[in-house]
Amino acid sequence: MEYTVLARSCRPQVFGEVVGQDHVVRTLRNAVRSNRIAHAYLFSGPRGTGKTTIARIMAKVLNCDRPADGEPCDRCTVCREIRDGISIDVREIDGASNRGIDEIRELKENVRFAPVASKYKIYIIDEVHMLTKEAFNALLKTLEEPPPHVIFMFATTEIHKVPPTILSRCQHFDLTRISVGQIVESLAAIAKRENITISPRGLGLIARSSDGSLRDAQSLLDQAIAYAGTTIADGDIENILGITDRRYATRVIQALLDGGASDCLEIVDEMYGAGEDISRFYLTLVRFMMGLLTAVISNNDELLSDFSEDEREDLRRLASGTRVETLKRLLEVMLAGEEGMRRASDQRIMLEYLLVKTASIEPVIPVDEMIARLENLERRLGAAVHGRSAAGTESSGESAVKSRGIEEPAPASGPEDSWEPLVPSGEGHAEVGDTWSRFMEGLKRADHILASKLTGAVCLGMEGDILAVGVPRGYVFLDRLCEPKALALMERVASECAGREMKVKIRETDGRNGENGEAGEGKERRSPEEIKSEALRHPGVQKVIDLFEGAEVRDVRLKNGGKPGEGG
Repeated sequence: MEYTVLARSCRPQVFGEVVGQDHVVRTLRNAVRSNRIAHAYLFSGPRGTGKTTIARIMAKVLNCDRPADGEPCDRCTVCREIRDGISIDVREIDGASNRGIDEIRELKENVRFAPVASKYKIYIIDEVHMLTKEAFNALLKTLEEPPPHVIFMFATTEIHKVPPTILSRCQHFDLTRISVGQIVESLAAIAKRENITISPRGLGLIARSSDGSLRDAQSLLDQAIAYAGTTIADGDIENILGITDRRYATRVIQALLDGGASDCLEIVDEMYGAGEDISRFYLTLVRFMMGLLTAVISNNDELLSDFSEDEREDLRRLASGTRVETLKRLLEVMLAGEEGMRRASDQRIMLEYLLVKTASIEPVIPVDEMIARLENLERRLGAAVHGRSAAGTESSGESAVKSRGIEEPAPASGPEDSWEPLVPSGEGHAEVGDTWSRFMEGLKRADHILASKLTGAVCLGMEGDILAVGVPRGYVFLDRLCEPKALALMERVASECAGREMKVKIRETDGRNGENGEAGEGKERRSPEEIKSEALRHPGVQKVIDLFEGAEVRDVRLKNGGKPGEGG
């Protein structure tokens, strides 16, 4: 006996077997029950969702000898003839190959004749949008007022190409993509009937690859059976579908979140060596990143139905502790490279560049969290000022410099703890000031982002192979500056500027650096340069400069509305 593919042998023959189109089935069955039959129906939707199948079932139930509860019996002669495609009263026309005005004129001539053995003469035109403009115009009058024994049924995947004049003369039903769960359930029933052994994950892989088309899913299952026989392993399905690149997606995303550019390059090299398609992996990666963003925003697993159970677990794991703002920036960079990926002569190089660029993005701090940090810092500084004023242990002209650590440092006793802020006009400081200037210029060339975080810092001095850098107590970027990677870069730049091996020490200073103390005593009036420098060191100003690239302070105004130097 000749083999019939699953997409044909498993085609629904009654409304109850149709999958995923309950809104259409319910309406048509009720119309049949109440004998409210339209003269023209139009079914639109993605491929493989049941448009032509529903039209055939509707033709069967309208002409069936023994319909019951809006369903055809599927056993009478009429039902069997329609099912086998040999009914003389139900004609199925391919709109792509019968699209001209001559074919429509022939159809108009034939509609005048009564059906031979059925109640209705039914014309099913598939891909009706392929008809020419002249053919549509020739069909209009007949479609609007057909003979009572004629019913038209149209099917199309591109509803926007059907003229509005045709749409207005039909009952329009829009079919939707079939969900992954419904496709899996249907495939499981087919596998059970055909004695096929396949795992739920394998069925899920096929369902997700079908893009909501049950017919495509059935064809893929047919292909898997031909490839692996009656026992189908998950690896067999991955090989057939070419989706092994999904294994690398979560690894790359983890590397991006960790800022591991080198790890990304290693994974791409491994994937390329395995023969994966670079452009397809790019699309898979973007889809997984959007899935991760969805997992961070929502706990609804139905929104992640395109992913397998294992993949959903990986996405939930990655989502834990990941900020929405960070993911949005990563996804934005990857999506911005889509055009470049499409036009690149070497897609691997383009992908590697995108991954390195994405991995180099610094984590984003939400505005509300930044404000909360600044408010907390302001409270700490206020408490510290109040405590020192009450104790009276420090004079207003002193600047106590302490090392950052878990415990409170011991009183200053050694040269490393007795740094004084560098006074540019003082003797012996010219060489240090020149080294500091060259250090800042070199740091800008090496890492302009790190250099921007030192805008509010001052050079406390140099002694031997140590360059001491002072920042205000509670400085918002202090943790970043003390990171081993940042210190290593600063020490390398300092060594190049000084011509010898240098160590960089970051110090927190109490009060303002310079002659003015905590209360602003010392000089009655500070210079505009000093006030502007103090403003630049403010954590809030530093955060704004860091968030908005290219931002700069052009003017400083005092609380009384005047400019620096215009008042006390």
